[in-house]
Amino acid sequence: FSSLFSCSVAEQKWTELDAAQHRAHAMRLLDGLEVTARERRLKVARAILYLTQGSFGECDSEAEVQHWMRYNVFLLLEAGTFTALVELLNMEIDNSAACSSAVRKPAISLADSTDLRVETIQREDEADRPEWRASRETFRTELGSSLYNNEPISVMLFGMVTKFCSGHAPHFPMKKVLLLLWKSIVFTLGGFEQLQTIKIRRREGLGLPPLPEDSIRVIRNMRAASPPASASDLIEQQQKRARREHKVPCLPACYLCPAPSCPYGLIKQDNLDAFNEKDPYKADDSREEDEDSEENDNALETETFPLERDEVMPPPIPHAPSERISFPKGLPWAPKVREKDIENFLESSRSKFIGYTLGNDTDTVVGLPRPIHESIRTLKQHKYISIGEIQIRREEEYQKTPLSGGEEEVEMSPTELLYQGMLPSLPQYMIALLKILLAAAPTSKAKTDSINILADVLPEEMPTTVLQSMKLGVDVNRHKEIIVKAISTILLLLLKHFKLNHIYQFEYMAQHLVFANCIPLILKFFNQNIMSYITAKNSISVLDFPHCVVHELPELTAESLEAGDTNQFCWRNLFSCINLLRTLNKLTKWKHSRTMMLVVFKSAPILKRALKVKQAMMQLYVLKLLKVQTKYLGRQWRKSNMKTMSAIYQKVRHRLNDDWAYGNDLDARPWDFQAEECALRASIERFNSRRYDQTQSNPDFLPVDNCLQSVLGQRVELPEDFQMNYDLWLEREVFSKPISWEELLQ
Repeated sequence: FSSLFSCSVAEQKWTELDAAQHRAHAMRLLDGLEVTARERRLKVARAILYLTQGSFGECDSEAEVQHWMRYNVFLLLEAGTFTALVELLNMEIDNSAACSSAVRKPAISLADSTDLRVETIQREDEADRPEWRASRETFRTELGSSLYNNEPISVMLFGMVTKFCSGHAPHFPMKKVLLLLWKSIVFTLGGFEQLQTIKIRRREGLGLPPLPEDSIRVIRNMRAASPPASASDLIEQQQKRARREHKVPCLPACYLCPAPSCPYGLIKQDNLDAFNEKDPYKADDSREEDEDSEENDNALETETFPLERDEVMPPPIPHAPSERISFPKGLPWAPKVREKDIENFLESSRSKFIGYTLGNDTDTVVGLPRPIHESIRTLKQHKYISIGEIQIRREEEYQKTPLSGGEEEVEMSPTELLYQGMLPSLPQYMIALLKILLAAAPTSKAKTDSINILADVLPEEMPTTVLQSMKLGVDVNRHKEIIVKAISTILLLLLKHFKLNHIYQFEYMAQHLVFANCIPLILKFFNQNIMSYITAKNSISVLDFPHCVVHELPELTAESLEAGDTNQFCWRNLFSCINLLRTLNKLTKWKHSRTMMLVVFKSAPILKRALKVKQAMMQLYVLKLLKVQTKYLGRQWRKSNMKTMSAIYQKVRHRLNDDWAYGNDLDARPWDFQAEECALRASIERFNSRRYDQTQSNPDFLPVDNCLQSVLGQRVELPEDFQMNYDLWLEREVFSKPISWEELLQ
């Protein structure tokens, strides 16, 4: 790096220069990106990468590296380096020579993607200086607008993903492309905290009542239920119970005794303190067991587990002998009722008591009993109108009255610009993401026709020692985990942002995910030992940046690699699992045909195994998926899984007139996947055509020119064959046909 500035800073360090010198050298680097010599240009790009990584060669601590990283990134941003890097990236994308050479190689290695690896620049969201804050906002606006090749940067990265999956550019470093795509979406559109703020602002703009609670805060304060016990735990539990019964003949009395202690050394309800002593989810058909542990039926033992905790499965908390188990007061979520639910309730009540119906009238209660009045009042108190319902009504009005409805005012937000850029090729983007997700899933088997996602992790020469092989194995597994994390977050963020921007944008993306078999793919992902995946240790902490460039690296051995780090679990994999579960919830919510797909693919046992992970947010979304299909799983399943039903009741939001736990008359409801999806697809196509397809306007609504002079004065281009046979046309169409001029004039 110092050789680039040998003419002026040969004896100085970057950290010793002042701001003016920093800017001068940044501009010199910027000029170096425009040289024609490829090696020189690549050398300058690597120097820029070194600066964005904090000039770590001159730093003595990780905090110092972080400081210079932020400083250098904002310095390069103000100098206009990002635009130059985007142009360089476009040139590398269109580099046909690199593509053709990579296609011809049987094995794609790390060297093929060296040119592209220098493009990824990490950027922080927080800033200390006012000028940095202004630069960040300007950069966010530029990144979300169509300034780069007439499309947002995210659309360009999506194009790289599809080009990689089609086999035309197998040398692309897909992990870095996906990470950059994720970060660009988060930076331009906003993360989960910003989504909540946008939702509140949108509801205020539409005149809707505020949200009943802050969902992020509720989930953070939610308690995790005890995981189901495995078969070995159940056997050990029975053996312990048998030993206690043999040693202590008065065990049932001790269990029910209100005294804090027992002369036999037992503690009241001792098994409540152990996580796996009593299985809250296990079907228990033994009546004696149910009678003995009747007080423990609600042993959905809970423990506060916010996301900021360092342990996903903490050790048991010791209770004092006289301490009683405290359960949360009330339910965590306020119940919701849709307008459609109130209409259905009124229609059924009128048909039952009066014998007539009034359609969509939810105000007339004449002739109904007083308890029905109270029920309707309670339902209306909890009525929730979503933003999507308002958007659907407005779209129906635009479709009914295209002329008198007026022009729709579309806010050109970053989400709207991204959707417009993705719209022409959105199905291909979704298929490409799911292809990569399938290749990176731990349950997928290597196939000859599958895509190679390891192009930027495999070395040119394969390892020759055991230590090198183990290190490469850790790198490959970590590489796949990062890809899964990036794709799961991209899908969830796009679905949530599109749903807030317009419901049919969300439905368009969700439907193409369903058509690309996203639902069975996610279920296949969870059809593994999910606890092993959550607790995987595919990272080497001493090699993490910036630790590896500041401290001296210890000698790596096979034993240290096998032991892994000290963390009991992997936040990265837990984050990916939660995102995939939330995506599956988004795809199936209020969609009967997609819910039946969960039933057909036998997702219930797969999801129940995921409940073993003792994390509140993950358990919540697993229970949501189980709740929507409970009514279709049969009475026997509900009877043998009452602990799971109790957990659903305790943790998932209630719909007041939803008989999810019974399924009385819906068991025979027909499942017509094609009809439901076709009706939804027709609505989506009408929306996209009305708002975005300006060329396919309805000819009946186009203005008509009735002026004779302007019509005759228009120049009409006649085809060449018509001009050659003009005499024949005159003879056939004019001279040979009698014309009644009197009738024509009248």
